[in-house]
Amino acid sequence: MNYTGYELLWLFFIYSFLGWVLETVTAAAKQKRFVNRGLINGPFCVLYGITAIVISVFLPELTGIWLFLGSMILATVAEWVAGHLVERMYHERWWDYSAMRWNFDGYICLPVSVLWGVLGVLIMRWGNPLFTGLFRLFPTLMGNIIIWLLTVILAVDIAATLIIMSGRSKRMERWRAADEWLTQISSRLGRWIYGHVDARIRRAYPQAAVKETAKEEKTVFAQGCDFYKIVMLFFIGAFLGDITETIFCRITAGVWMSRSSVVWGPFSIVWGLAIAGVTLLLYKYKDRGDGFLFAMGMFLGGAYEYLCSVFTELVFGTVFWDYSGMPFNLGGRINLLYCFFWGIAAVVWFKVLYPRLSALIEKLPILTGKIITWILIVFMLCNVAVTCMALVRYDERSRGVPANQEWQKVMDERFGDERMERIYPNAVKVEE
Repeated sequence: MNYTGYELLWLFFIYSFLGWVLETVTAAAKQKRFVNRGLINGPFCVLYGITAIVISVFLPELTGIWLFLGSMILATVAEWVAGHLVERMYHERWWDYSAMRWNFDGYICLPVSVLWGVLGVLIMRWGNPLFTGLFRLFPTLMGNIIIWLLTVILAVDIAATLIIMSGRSKRMERWRAADEWLTQISSRLGRWIYGHVDARIRRAYPQAAVKETAKEEKTVFAQGCDFYKIVMLFFIGAFLGDITETIFCRITAGVWMSRSSVVWGPFSIVWGLAIAGVTLLLYKYKDRGDGFLFAMGMFLGGAYEYLCSVFTELVFGTVFWDYSGMPFNLGGRINLLYCFFWGIAAVVWFKVLYPRLSALIEKLPILTGKIITWILIVFMLCNVAVTCMALVRYDERSRGVPANQEWQKVMDERFGDERMERIYPNAVKVEE
């Protein structure tokens, strides 16, 4: 089932609200009193909304046990990632499953994961048809106004919550000291949100104290697992991934084949994001055993590759890889053998490559490293933008769309069918 942008936003708010109700009722049952468990001030748990949308967009072709497993995996990964991000940003935990059986570091646990799988099936089979049907009952103008109003309120709510939780706003004292008679709407709204969010977060998350964090003066470039280290590893991973796949194709198929994701340079975006993502997520576990890293790499890599396959098909109308001819595949998007490769890659990465590459990156002078990083970022953004236009035009040419605009003519001249077929030899157009 295809959804419009407004329908997806509508589903996001519906499931965020229902998630807030579920969390609030659960917390109230445990604490014997009403507690608002939403992170932001409004009655929304955005993690539920985001996860529901991801399941709706990326898993429409799955049914039965596969839908259950897919929903369980995606929701569990989302919860695990969210838990790490919260702890990384605020040095706090907002949920802990340590007291439950079959938990992993308190971030996730099997009983809750099973619940996510069940909820995913309910969403796809009954929830989405019911709520999209309800949205279509509204007059178009009224429905759009409701969605935009909710979006603006949520944006203000999230911004205020982040400012208060971080405690880093230069206007924090002004918010506290602002008098009620001030006429500026923004000041009154900000003071109101601040008072309610601060008091409610302390009630709902008593262990999450808002605290000032002193900034450490860094003497080593990209120390630990910071932003610059992750960006550098993305480019290294994108390059190494492209080279690895090219050599693999030469050995297995006997031909040299382009495996690049972009039109300029030997870079595989899938591998670059995978290396950066797995480093960010598993950095604190990098010293664990090979078996653990293999299992996590296989699990995360398989889920990631599946999402990438669906994403490229939805956005570009093209399938860039197809494992339908291999045993133990799921919709041709992933297969067991390549999931094993993801697991092996995770072990090799953390035990062999990462320590050496990390040490080399940290040897760069701080200023030089930052300049190089931002140059690479600008280059890749331009590269991705041009690649997207080339792929869109490639798809248009296959459908006989003439080049009426200047950018279309440039793409036809610079990135004709012959060149695009060399860059993406395995790309297969998906019939509408």
